[in-house]
Amino acid sequence: MGRGTWSWIVPDGLWEIAEPLIPASKVRPQGGGTRDTPDETLFAAIIYVLVSGCAWRALPPCFGISKSTAHRRFVIWSRAGVWGRLHEAVIDRIDECGLIDLSRVVLDSAHVRAKKGGELTGPSPVDRGKSGSKVHVLSDANGLPLVVGVSAANTHDSQGLKPMVAGLQSRHDPGNGWYYKPRKLHADKGYDVPDLRKWLRGKRIGVRIARKGIESSERLGRHRWVIERTMSWLTGYRRLNHRYERHPRNYLAFLGLAAALCCYKRLVRLTT
Repeated sequence: MGRGTWSWIVPDGLWEIAEPLIPASKVRPQGGGTRDTPDETLFAAIIYVLVSGCAWRALPPCFGISKSTAHRRFVIWSRAGVWGRLHEAVIDRIDECGLIDLSRVVLDSAHVRAKKGGELTGPSPVDRGKSGSKVHVLSDANGLPLVVGVSAANTHDSQGLKPMVAGLQSRHDPGNGWYYKPRKLHADKGYDVPDLRKWLRGKRIGVRIARKGIESSERLGRHRWVIERTMSWLTGYRRLNHRYERHPRNYLAFLGLAAALCCYKRLVRLTT
């Protein structure tokens, strides 16, 4: 079918950012393959799976591709790091418009049930010990998801702080003078560890972490509420509500794509 039957699923202008990041398709020696399927169609099908939460076998016929074709290309692009680079490309565009606020960043995590187990899963302390994973998100002051990550559900929140902050600070472009260094970091008391406070101060990042036994666990704070909204944005993509992928790379790929979509939609709203 024509492009118009599924074009609604991809926000206008997003494919133009994604297209240069897509690796060239290879012709399979045994014949067949996906060289006759436009990359744009495959991109839309992958977004449809993320948004709807459907299984690959439930892809609507309007895409004109088989489940094996769509899944295989998703895995190939995930291995190539397409979704993380797409997220970075969108963030760079937002930064070019001066719309990223690093006066403070906010860090939090959420549990998801892992239906099929796999790497980076573990007994969830908040889900009666069932197998699950933990999603980590670092946002700017306005709630834009800047860095995302995945760990086992039984990983303590505090262990995600250094990798997430380091992931933000490793993204820079000296040629353009871009350097992502937050002035303050806000987090709940799950991150209240003396060594982490010392580590953040060593990087000259202000520490705004709730202290155990002092701040009520029911208070989100004047600034930390934005991360709850960000988590709501991400869980609006149904494929993320539960982890069906055995390999964590594939779940992280969907998470990166969801973060890119959240950021791009925010960019469109702020610039139109």
